[in-house]
Amino acid sequence: MPTPETEVLSSLVSRVFRIDDVTLGEPARGLIARYRGQLIPEDTEAAYDQLADSLKPYNITPLFRSEKGQQIIYLTPKKPDPKPARASINIILFVLTVLSVLFVGSQPQGTMPNDPLGQILFIVKGLLTGWPFAASLLGILLAHEFGHYFMSRHHKTPATLPYFIPLPISPLGTMGAAIMMQGTPKNKRVLFDIGVAGPLAGMVVAIPVLFYGLSVSQLSIIRPANGMFQEGNSLLYLLAKYMVFGKLLPDPATTHGLSYMAYWLKYFFTGLPFPIGATDVMISPIAFAGWAGLLVTALNLIPAGTLDGGHLVYSLFGDKASKAFPFIFVALLGLGIFWSGWWLWAVLLLWLGRVHAEPLDQITPLDPRRRWVAALTIIIFILTFSPVPFAVFGGL
Repeated sequence: MPTPETEVLSSLVSRVFRIDDVTLGEPARGLIARYRGQLIPEDTEAAYDQLADSLKPYNITPLFRSEKGQQIIYLTPKKPDPKPARASINIILFVLTVLSVLFVGSQPQGTMPNDPLGQILFIVKGLLTGWPFAASLLGILLAHEFGHYFMSRHHKTPATLPYFIPLPISPLGTMGAAIMMQGTPKNKRVLFDIGVAGPLAGMVVAIPVLFYGLSVSQLSIIRPANGMFQEGNSLLYLLAKYMVFGKLLPDPATTHGLSYMAYWLKYFFTGLPFPIGATDVMISPIAFAGWAGLLVTALNLIPAGTLDGGHLVYSLFGDKASKAFPFIFVALLGLGIFWSGWWLWAVLLLWLGRVHAEPLDQITPLDPRRRWVAALTIIIFILTFSPVPFAVFGGL
């Protein structure tokens, strides 16, 4: 259908918007018209829905914006619907990730036979020993990603199925997973729901996995061993170990002349000195998966850009959220002194952290219920964040 006359468009806009002035654009360049003025209804979400529905027959999409304290409505040509993504790629990547995680979590017993068939059976049996770790970790990641996916479907925002990333040379066997939004969220409420659904769903699985895994783990003394891996501590992980074992772990053999509180503050934020001789939990594969679930949650909730935490802060503060990026970047550089992986994250945020997903309606704010959920999610970020995610004896 051809673009209607300006008078027709203005009459539709005026039903929800007191128009102060109109500027016509060029549809070929992505702008049909710009209206400045003030929304009439107090319910801005309903106003957007009413205008969007009235413009749908003309294949026009309204954009609600607030610039320099003034409300603006842009009318733009509707973007074509995204083409359905091929699920075969998602399935192949998931199968490869399952094999990768099984490989990392495997604990083969015995020696490799000499005959080819025996070697194949030995490898298969060895891989299957990794199923407790694989099932636990992939259960957490699946809950996280499908939390995003099903919330996107609920809000009718097109999104792909999760893309899992196998990486058998890493401690977890995977670099995680991601879904791609193929459509633009309607407003900040929708963007917020999609952003927080993943971390919250992942935590619902990660917490019981962690506590069960710790319950079948054992305490031991940390002995010197070059290349020894030591998982880092978040507040929630410390609390979980305390609830299961009744003490802060690792329980140091010496506080190196510091008070117990001073030692723990130093160790929590720096991971130093490496706790040789301390009593610590030798975590089971299931507990390791639960610990990894907390780490993945915290990394996704870093409040920047297109990360889940970036969606959260943008939904709360709009364009003001971008002002926090320099402080986050500098904080990661500082944390990198004690864990060099934060420097890699700082570089990644130069790519992912400076651009926010912008909804069609940027005027409608979060409602009180979502603000309470936002506060809960921020608390989860604080509780799951580990200043030193892991350390290795003989280096960081």
